[in-house]
Amino acid sequence: MGESGMYSLQKERVSRHKHHWGRLGDLRDRYLSAMPLLKERVDLVVEGYSSDTEIEHAGAYQEEVRETLGASTVLVSHHLSHLYSAFYPSPFEEAAGLVIDAQGSHVRDFTEQVELPEGTDGDLLEVASFYRCARGRIECLAKQVWDGDWDRPAGLGAFYALLTRMMWPEGSEDKVMGLAPFGDPDALGLPDLDVRGHEVHVPAAWLEVFGRRDAFLYEPGGEDFRRAANLAAAGQRAFERALAQVAGWLHTRTGLDTLAYAGGAALNSSANGHLIRESAFREVFVPPSPHNGGTAVGCALYGLIACLGVDSRFRWTDDFLGPDPDESEIDAAVRGLPDDLYAERPDDLVDAMAALLESGRVVGLHQGRSESGPRALGNRSILADPRGPDVQDYINFEVKGHEWFRPLAPIVPAEHAKEVFEVDRPAPFAQYAVRPSYRDLLPGVTHVDGTALPQTVERDSTPFLHALLTRWHERTGTPVLINTSLHGPGEPVTETPEHSIETLRGTGLHALVMPPYLIRKHAEPPLPG
Repeated sequence: MGESGMYSLQKERVSRHKHHWGRLGDLRDRYLSAMPLLKERVDLVVEGYSSDTEIEHAGAYQEEVRETLGASTVLVSHHLSHLYSAFYPSPFEEAAGLVIDAQGSHVRDFTEQVELPEGTDGDLLEVASFYRCARGRIECLAKQVWDGDWDRPAGLGAFYALLTRMMWPEGSEDKVMGLAPFGDPDALGLPDLDVRGHEVHVPAAWLEVFGRRDAFLYEPGGEDFRRAANLAAAGQRAFERALAQVAGWLHTRTGLDTLAYAGGAALNSSANGHLIRESAFREVFVPPSPHNGGTAVGCALYGLIACLGVDSRFRWTDDFLGPDPDESEIDAAVRGLPDDLYAERPDDLVDAMAALLESGRVVGLHQGRSESGPRALGNRSILADPRGPDVQDYINFEVKGHEWFRPLAPIVPAEHAKEVFEVDRPAPFAQYAVRPSYRDLLPGVTHVDGTALPQTVERDSTPFLHALLTRWHERTGTPVLINTSLHGPGEPVTETPEHSIETLRGTGLHALVMPPYLIRKHAEPPLPG
């Protein structure tokens, strides 16, 4: 990372295993070949550990860095890396800072100053952190800590993790958020969470529910579906109300009107929408990678700012932080296409793609540097027409292998966003839910609760996507397309041209645009509906 550019690449994009954790040997075996910039001089490596046991091998990791890159290593604790990923690249000169996740670093491993009660056990884990931030000064005002006993959970992150485990395996929090609008939050009679100042505790009634391990497992229909949806609705509402309360505490404590918010909890776009519309904060900034995948950027910024004394000018204007594309790799991938695919080079690629979408086809788009966060923002995307009633089901079933209720997100040119959605600010990273102004016209992107998760597109950051939306608007009268991440069932987002081509082959996608190429199937799948 340097002032001329920043790069971020999660291991899962290289290994093709979702949520793939880092391990010894990754630097040599996975990253050197995927990130050519690492072959240049490296001044400093910053490592951040959460509460997993990998920190026990910190010495071996540091030796690996010395042998592979010839650089020294510093450590930064987990919530501080989240904060650096959110505040310093934000547009704010000063802001309140909020970090919430299931569990961060142990107290004994903190690399920041914070006042905790005398005798606080070093084995306790941070679950929420509250800051007053200015450029050049970060002050941790308070933390909630927890002993890690899942039979006695504490904090919003642990609460939502347990809520998720009642219905699905770990890592399915976005499914809970999508399911919640189908349920009745009052049906189970569950209370709000117990909020005391900056701390969130879980009432006994919720603990009793969490003890009924198989009572709320998700099924796609019938009484089991209603039961799971009711639990998701109750949990989502409790989460949103508790988040509002701790945000209110932080606003009162800091007196600041701007908030930088990160941690896994900040992926909850429905709650973010409530926070932005209803909290006392005038402006709320959520980075495009607020989860653990974004802490690498926070580590890099910590090293640059806190360790090397560089005044970083990096701001989150877009999320395209993957390695620079090599056009020769695209040419080679197209030359090596399997027999069931063929490539064209249309004179007007934008118009050819718009025509495919207007005919009802679902089209992948692979261009430029990949997104570092979990959401597709136009460089590794699946695009489709949002006006038809059957497209959402087609993408969920035939392309991504998702549950039927999963909502799909819209993209819209920034200059048209206010006409179509109830938005009063740009949303370049699709971080918060809003209401469409014309719900009936956009069934493919409007969830059952009447909300959508729009991404606003600027001409400067994504010129091809903006041109496509403009042409689409000219052809159809609507400036909105469906946008979802480019991958097949159970896979991470694609990284290389080969990954995207395999997704075209292995799913119900009709075509793949990889400028300047349009790649299609000889035997095309049926159209949606």
